[in-house]
Amino acid sequence: MSSSTAISTHRRREQQHCHLNSPLSRRPLLRHLLQGQRLLLKRSSCLLFSDLDKVVKPNVVFLRECGLGDSDIAKLCIHGPRMLTTNPERVRAMVTCAEGIGVPRGSGMFRKALHAVAFQSKEKIAAKVDYLKNTFRWSDAEVSIAVRKYPGVLRKSKESLKRRSEFLFSEVGLEPVYIAHRPEILSYNMEGRLGPRYYVIKFLKQNGLLDCDLSLYSSIKMTEKVFVEKLICPHKEAAPHLAEDYAAACKGEVPTNFRFT
Repeated sequence: MSSSTAISTHRRREQQHCHLNSPLSRRPLLRHLLQGQRLLLKRSSCLLFSDLDKVVKPNVVFLRECGLGDSDIAKLCIHGPRMLTTNPERVRAMVTCAEGIGVPRGSGMFRKALHAVAFQSKEKIAAKVDYLKNTFRWSDAEVSIAVRKYPGVLRKSKESLKRRSEFLFSEVGLEPVYIAHRPEILSYNMEGRLGPRYYVIKFLKQNGLLDCDLSLYSSIKMTEKVFVEKLICPHKEAAPHLAEDYAAACKGEVPTNFRFT
């Protein structure tokens, strides 16, 4: 082989290597790897510049081994794009941490648990668990139940948790153990959901308009459409201002007492 031919061959190889590692050429490879999750690629452009073979592929394979499907991985990474581009050893440590809060691999809650602990130090997680215990008067067993059922509580700000604890204890009168077994109640917005729906139920009970013993927890799990159809619309005649007051409450203008005529 002549020297000119060797140089030409070397240049072609370099061009092919550059092409395979360019962001544009990586798109179809990543789409294949992630089973066509275009939204993830659109929102997580950092994937296009990461080491595909040494970082992205090993992380995807490992997360699949943990029981996560491609749609789960996409949802996980849309909220935390670095999950696939960080060092694989660190991802393994995050998985261990998720298992450490009581959520095993392969469980339906594992993706949420992994998101809750991702890129948080053990010290920070431990500090948040202690805060939860003090704020909600939980025992070790109760805080473990709460975190396992609703890992997202670890991402809640201290201020929002304090406001919810004061409302649920002082206003609603719930017990710590009740909240621990239904921690999802802490995920709902205070102004747009918890407060307004509590005041509607309270109003209906005080005025003998609620036949069943409906709990706040059951009411906040209803969709807005179902809640209005079941608890607002049937009382248009007996409580003509209820819908108006509820709408105002959802905007943060909670009346001291719902009107009744």
